Amino acid sequence: MIIPLMTRGREKYRILPRAFYARPTGIVARGLLGMVLIRRAGGRTLAGRIVETEAYASGDPASHAFRGRTERNKALFGEVGHVYIYQTHGFNFCLNIVAKKGRPAGGVLIRALEPLEGIDLMRRSRGNAGLRSLAKGPGNLTRAMGVDRRLYGADLTGEGPLFIADDGAPKPKARRTRRIGVAAAKEELRRFAVRDSPYITRPRLT
Repeated sequence: MIIPLMTRGREKYRILPRAFYARPTGIVARGLLGMVLIRRAGGRTLAGRIVETEAYASGDPASHAFRGRTERNKALFGEVGHVYIYQTHGFNFCLNIVAKKGRPAGGVLIRALEPLEGIDLMRRSRGNAGLRSLAKGPGNLTRAMGVDRRLYGADLTGEGPLFIADDGAPKPKARRTRRIGVAAAKEELRRFAVRDSPYITRPRLT
């Protein structure tokens, strides 16, 4: 059951329960669209609506879990609803949520957000980037939201420094497409994006 958390104006946020993530990875990736990622740090709140995701499960050649469990990817094999973070291109971090059912491992990459709160702080972290570009792409998203490896393994199902919530907004129209930026399993339709959002990474969906 989704539990009451906080208010922002007239909207009520409710943290997504662990059961939300205990489903097939692709279903969770689609279900996360329209939900709100919330980051609390230094007494401030940053929030953005999830508009693009990608699903990766064990048995998938593009998944970090494909070759088995390691110290780096152990979160993907653990309890659902936790965070798996990895570093790419030397300085960028990618935020993944552990989600699976009937498989040893699985995760959803959060690719893009529509900024909602703390936009001034996001701009400081992103060098005054335009609103539509603040959290467009996994690396830009983590810089804007202040997410790095210190949050590895964090539990998203409680009121902590990072969590995902439902604010009651209507479920967006979405499209399923090929993933972006992977060398293996390029044809897999495991990318999910809000159809009319200007905040998603290219190619824009219409």
